[in-house]
Amino acid sequence: MSPAAGGAGDAGEEPAPRLAVAVAGAAAAAVAEHVPALVADGVAGGVAAQRADLWGPDAADEAGRRLGWVAVGERSADLPDRVEALRAELAAEGVDRVVLCGMGGSSLAPEVITATAGVPLVVLDGTDPGQVRRALADGLERTVVVVSSKSGGTVETDSQRRAFVAALTDAGVDAARRVVVVTDPGSPFADMARSEGYRALFEADPDVGGRYSALTAFGLVPAGLAGADVAGLLEDGAEALALLAADDDGNPALQLGAALGGTRPLRDKVVLVEDGTPLSGFGAWAEQLVAESTGKQGTGLLPVVVAGPSSPEVASPPQDALVVRLVADAGSAGGDGAAPDVSGATAWTSGSLGAQMVLWETAVAVAGRLLGIDPFDQPDVESAKDATRELLDGSPEPEPADVVDGDVELRATPGLLDGVTTLDGAVDALLAQLPEVPDDRGYLAVMAYLDREGDADLEQVREALAARTGRPVTFGWGPRFLHSTGQYHKGGPATGVYLQVTSEPAGDDLPIPDRPFSFGVLQRAQAAGDAGVLAGHGRPVLRVHLTSRSALGRVHEVLSRSSSGGAA
Repeated sequence: MSPAAGGAGDAGEEPAPRLAVAVAGAAAAAVAEHVPALVADGVAGGVAAQRADLWGPDAADEAGRRLGWVAVGERSADLPDRVEALRAELAAEGVDRVVLCGMGGSSLAPEVITATAGVPLVVLDGTDPGQVRRALADGLERTVVVVSSKSGGTVETDSQRRAFVAALTDAGVDAARRVVVVTDPGSPFADMARSEGYRALFEADPDVGGRYSALTAFGLVPAGLAGADVAGLLEDGAEALALLAADDDGNPALQLGAALGGTRPLRDKVVLVEDGTPLSGFGAWAEQLVAESTGKQGTGLLPVVVAGPSSPEVASPPQDALVVRLVADAGSAGGDGAAPDVSGATAWTSGSLGAQMVLWETAVAVAGRLLGIDPFDQPDVESAKDATRELLDGSPEPEPADVVDGDVELRATPGLLDGVTTLDGAVDALLAQLPEVPDDRGYLAVMAYLDREGDADLEQVREALAARTGRPVTFGWGPRFLHSTGQYHKGGPATGVYLQVTSEPAGDDLPIPDRPFSFGVLQRAQAAGDAGVLAGHGRPVLRVHLTSRSALGRVHEVLSRSSSGGAA
């Protein structure tokens, strides 16, 4: 077991948890093998100095435009005061409900910041008509809408903005006075914000990619308006970055980076479990950072966010898994006093939220160097967006179902449903595509294009499927996961099988102002586009479509079974 630790500053009245990393088993072996070379090569200092050549000549151009996050302490220094001034203005007008419209890094960082701080923020990062309608229906008279997008052209965010502007106007509220924009300088969205006279425009650092933007305007503005202490968050991050710049064997980021990217053979399933940490929802933020940064060129790390220490991937880790426990104090290795796992691969991390964010950002950049990839590009994310746009432009009729089982329509990649007549049989057929021992490096991805609030219980099937298959299982809400694990699905190793769940809207569909398609049509196009791209990559895909949302309980039951359903 090998620990590394350092102070990360104070947050509020309580001392911040110590920034620390500990490793055991194959993770410790990776640290012993790689950290001395990383130190000798000056990698930590090179990251801090924004050296674009650390990931090879092919990555230098992209890296040179994406390393601004290592200087967020200076670059974001004025944001907390500006945000607090705007929050005070809004409060004086009786505006205290904050809604965030954004995707990927624009929503995931504010979500974990506010959840950890215990302050309310409505995060709208979906296109399900029911979820959108719920956000529109509650307290518009006291609502400010933060619309976050680097360009403003993201179809989900643009659609949400249109819906809120129309709803505010219909409610007799001056919509322009209730819209706050976060975008890159000089973007079309910045021009729109000025021309429309929106309440405030925050131009973010253009030298920071979305998944690295937690401590820029994309993370700090919505979280600060909601009431989180973003000044303390930023201070913790800046202090930790100074610690992580040291070319030293004890650097926590070098240790975590080596554990992530340097095990032999590569343990490419990174199981993330909150195990006594004061952070809330950190795994969902880290999921995008890890998957989108590393899942490319046929390699990468698949983050698997689990419910807790008793989850199957933690209780009995697969041979290709690195278990990362987020604990209160990694300096005591294990946090809960349990004996460390020395036979598998385990890492423990602890620290305040700001410190942990920059720890993981730096560690993932280090892991990218060990994996031989560019951690700052996302070459396959755009493919699903392109497929969605083509479907929206063409407005094709849905493909005929391969199998109809009551209120469930089944569609799949060619050959998968041969001889299948039921939902149970279809699930069995998909799971049978997982590689068997000794080649069991596969995983199952469940992708639900539903209402992630109203249909939240469906996420429980992840645990049951992991126990049933003995393999890592991810669960993603569409289109949210397209900006996260979606990159890994297409660009990572071809070892996954994919289960997509879609449905007709639970109620009436919801039109998008001044658009020829509705939210329901957009959601279906996103699902169909993603499935088409996966199939084009040769991935096995089963699409389960509910013609009535009432069938969701049956789907839940089938996916929760501990073994085969039996009938084909």
